[in-house]
Amino acid sequence: MNGLTGTVAGLYNAFEPDLKVMPTRAKHLQVNQQLLDKIASIDGVKYVSLSLSDKALIKNNDKQILVTVKGVDANFNKITKIDSALVEGIYALNDTTSPKIILGSGIASQIQVNLSSYVNELSLLSPVKGKSGSLNPDDNLNQIYFTPCGVFSLNDEFDYQYVFIPLKYAIRLFDAGNQISAIELGCEPNKQKDIQSQLNEWLGKDYVVKNKYQLNDVLFKSLETEKLATFIILAFILIIATFNIIGALTMLIIEKKRDIKTLYSMGADIRLIRSIFMREGFLITGVGALIGLVLGLLVCWAQIQFHLVKYSEDFVVPYYPVEMQWMDFVKIFGLIMLIGFFAALYPVRIFTRVDLVK
Repeated sequence: MNGLTGTVAGLYNAFEPDLKVMPTRAKHLQVNQQLLDKIASIDGVKYVSLSLSDKALIKNNDKQILVTVKGVDANFNKITKIDSALVEGIYALNDTTSPKIILGSGIASQIQVNLSSYVNELSLLSPVKGKSGSLNPDDNLNQIYFTPCGVFSLNDEFDYQYVFIPLKYAIRLFDAGNQISAIELGCEPNKQKDIQSQLNEWLGKDYVVKNKYQLNDVLFKSLETEKLATFIILAFILIIATFNIIGALTMLIIEKKRDIKTLYSMGADIRLIRSIFMREGFLITGVGALIGLVLGLLVCWAQIQFHLVKYSEDFVVPYYPVEMQWMDFVKIFGLIMLIGFFAALYPVRIFTRVDLVK
């Protein structure tokens, strides 16, 4: 489950910034240089990027579909890893010679764009804002032509929905003026929480500041819930397995019944006798837990190093992802020892009563 969570997070990290400032009520926010300078002055903020997103119609000859256009500035590629998600072409949105566009692989397939062959210019169309109807439909639309420079592939949610263009052309396409959709930040890894809390305090209730996980909270909460369910299922399996400990300790106490009477006659009290068998139970549980954890570590290490369980080439990742976290080892070991304690408590309490010892 850690591997799946890490893989999903890696896919979204290529698209989402470290922190994103958005308006809480309106669709767009007014941006000014004073606000940008104040955000950039925060300790730990490396890059500040502006973006503008809205719906538009993309056309390639007779092929056309509705897409989400995201206009980004020159810093966008510095705060995300979108260039690493390109499967064709290059990231050339900062090229000022002509308008460039990067397409999701699903969109490229739907409108039949193939960068390896000759590609026509693509047009983006959006309704002109605040303009009355005209007899000529073209007068009611903003239209800008773009040259495709790259195709990215992350997952179906992005591949069939998003295209990227330079911010200045997005502003012109959507008649945005000085309005943008979000301020996106690239931060130093250990200072994201401090920056987020500081921005929330500065900006107030009119703005919301989210990190990568909060931007996709439903997805990551689902993954955490699945991980918790897996841990609970493991706990039930361990509870069933503890019947072996109950049986082993019961047989051991019966086998050592004569020795227990001898110890009791020599002056050992019930508490000492019980502690001996409780330690025996902890020894059985602890050794078994350590052997199991070491075997699990070796299996996970082998999967990470040699990719024993593989997927087909059509999958996002070519092999089953595994990520080991030391806290999981601690939690599992603690759970095993806790269950082992209660498993040992029953036979020791029952079969070492004073009347049985005597």
